[in-house]
Amino acid sequence: MLVIVVENAPPRLRGRLAVWLLEIRAGVYVGKYSRRIREMLWQQVQAGIEEGTAVIAWATNTEAGFDFETLGTNRRIPLELDGVKLVSFLPQQGDSNSLDCRDDTT
Repeated sequence: MLVIVVENAPPRLRGRLAVWLLEIRAGVYVGKYSRRIREMLWQQVQAGIEEGTAVIAWATNTEAGFDFETLGTNRRIPLELDGVKLVSFLPQQGDSNSLDCRDDTT
């Protein structure tokens, strides 16, 4: 299984992905292809994403049963920990709920 999700992608890239994959929801493409086709599709995404973001996930023989890559500026950052790929979140810019280390006791 192969899943590609794009956000803010140019129409020509979305059209190219729709030739190979089924668009089950806006910007969400699924299919089942070999590693070679998956890599070709990801190269197409890398070449055409412009200012958008993308993620690709595919079934593989790992502990989790899948692997993924991301592309573009995103709050979600892939992080490998003890051989398991996790997702780390960057704080939102201007987030008032973020940790504040100032001492307000004065």
